[in-house]
Amino acid sequence: MNGSAIKSDFIEPSSEGHVRRQRRKMQRVTMMDVAKRAGVSSSTVSLYLRRPEAVSPMAGQEIAQAIEALGYVPNLVAGGLAAAGSRVVSVIVPSIRNAFFAETVATLQTELAAEGLQVMLGHSEYSEEDEEALIRTALAWAPAAIVLTGLRHSKAARHLLASASVPVVEMWELGAQAPIDMAVGFCHTAVGATAARHFAQQGFTQLAFLGARLLQDSRAATRAEGFAVEALRLGLPEPQILNHPAPATAEAGAQLLGRVQASLPKLQAVACSNDLVALGVLFECQRRGIAVPGDLAVMGFGDLSFSSTSNPPLTTIRPSGDLIGREVARLIKACTKGNRPPGADRIVDTGHLLVERKSA
Repeated sequence: MNGSAIKSDFIEPSSEGHVRRQRRKMQRVTMMDVAKRAGVSSSTVSLYLRRPEAVSPMAGQEIAQAIEALGYVPNLVAGGLAAAGSRVVSVIVPSIRNAFFAETVATLQTELAAEGLQVMLGHSEYSEEDEEALIRTALAWAPAAIVLTGLRHSKAARHLLASASVPVVEMWELGAQAPIDMAVGFCHTAVGATAARHFAQQGFTQLAFLGARLLQDSRAATRAEGFAVEALRLGLPEPQILNHPAPATAEAGAQLLGRVQASLPKLQAVACSNDLVALGVLFECQRRGIAVPGDLAVMGFGDLSFSSTSNPPLTTIRPSGDLIGREVARLIKACTKGNRPPGADRIVDTGHLLVERKSA
């Protein structure tokens, strides 16, 4: 780089007017700038950002146009908006590595956006410690609500949430444990029992459950337990439960099938912790020349996008991710409008559905 090129990056000290123009261009657009352009007070702009419905339609339109024209972004840290409560909903899921929770989050974001609420997404990688850190960060922003996945959290996290005056919705799980505030989901024990009954009705007796990260993924572990308990209740031999320590992937499913066949050569049917694991089982069966369902019946969980087009099409259990997202949004919107649901209305059971295809 030559000297003239370097020199051109600097502003000549003598060009005072140019310096002022450059500073103005670099300065952050403030609430006062928006108020001046819209012809209203700064307090009216602040009220609009927190509660748009509290401002007259005409003033709201002027403020919205000023915000768009100026490219204004609220500074929640510097201003008083955070203390007063933001329009952000913090959503924490265990993982974003696959599409398992994508339908719920997408629906939730669409439903909340219609009310001027924005989703801030975090993922805990199935770690209670990481989830707790995310909760602390979210609470510092005074969110409109916090959405968590499942009912199990660290003791400190539960204390933080119980002490905060913030609506909390736990999704994707219902069970014996009472929710912190509100819950939308289904019983994972019942999902496992549904899988065991389906196999029993087809005359299968030698069963196994193949899971991944069962020590961290408590919901998958609960499905495995429900599967085993129901099989025993039906008079079947106790199913084997195998766990892969890595995330739930097709590769994990292939490895798990090899392990279970070595320990249970007369294996007739496997239920998998999710459809990705089941897909890996199908791939491994094709590689080994195992006919599905003739030699081995395979069932998944989740009904992901590929499940109906796998070879053979996968029998699976479908949780209603879309319905969960809509119901969570409904509860949050009610709370933001001062209509917090009473008692039993805070718990919504979205159920599950057995989707019978060719693999089992």
